[in-house]
Amino acid sequence: MTPLTANLLLLLAAAIWGFAFVAQRMGMAHVGPFTFNAIRFGLGSIVLLPLIWGTRTQREHAASRRTLWLGGLLVGLPLFAAASAQQIGIVTTTAGKAGFITGLYVVLVPLAALAWGDRASWVAWVGAFLATAGLYFISVTETFTLSVGDAWVLLSAFLWTVQIHLIARLTRVIDPLPLAAAEFAVCSLLSWAMALAVETISWAGVTGAVWPLAYGSIMSVGVAFTLQVVAQRHAHPTPAAIIMSLESAFAALGGWLLLGERLGARGAIGAAMMMAGMVLAQVRPPAPLAHPGESAR
Repeated sequence: MTPLTANLLLLLAAAIWGFAFVAQRMGMAHVGPFTFNAIRFGLGSIVLLPLIWGTRTQREHAASRRTLWLGGLLVGLPLFAAASAQQIGIVTTTAGKAGFITGLYVVLVPLAALAWGDRASWVAWVGAFLATAGLYFISVTETFTLSVGDAWVLLSAFLWTVQIHLIARLTRVIDPLPLAAAEFAVCSLLSWAMALAVETISWAGVTGAVWPLAYGSIMSVGVAFTLQVVAQRHAHPTPAAIIMSLESAFAALGGWLLLGERLGARGAIGAAMMMAGMVLAQVRPPAPLAHPGESAR
């Protein structure tokens, strides 16, 4: 596979993820947030099982079931918290705004790495400033108020950051596909527990949300995740991350095409600033030129 083909597959994955925000918003017309996530992530876990079975014999370092489920529980908890906050927020905000606010994790991840001793570059700090300013324009009204839905989605961006850092460390000892299936299963079980406790679940509601649920599980989790795993083996990390951050733009496009949502001039300015910040956060500054007589490092 050529790098161009890999980048095109990543672009397709970003588009699928972006339009998933539309599916999530449409599903809220029929079922509650916890019910939606319970079914979505449960089906998503099942969708990954054939991929795991098909490659299991080729893996040299398969984790034990105990290690796998402990890892799944460790990342499943923040996944459940992040997905719940996002789904609650998307009830009262637009798909486009939810996509851009969620995309802040692209900036938050390298900044949060400071806690692990990894220094963020000056480019990342500029990206963080632009993204934060853009968030203000897209979410805070002229009367200096942040909507409840936007606040929930913003909380989810911080929780996604925690989940991403945990994934990065656990995939060093656990294969990513089994770990993903385990964390999706944990998230589904926790969502079922909350749905049974605080929501009214009806068969009519589930059947009414069948297409958003199918898209959110099969396309967003199964297809897009597989495309990411396959393509990232052949793509350079920096352009790959930038391409995947375009899911925010696709979320806004999907909200406009399918839900008739509008960002407005203020929102468009904020969206542009956030997108610029996300891209900058993934770009490494050029290495300083070596002095004569020194080797470049």
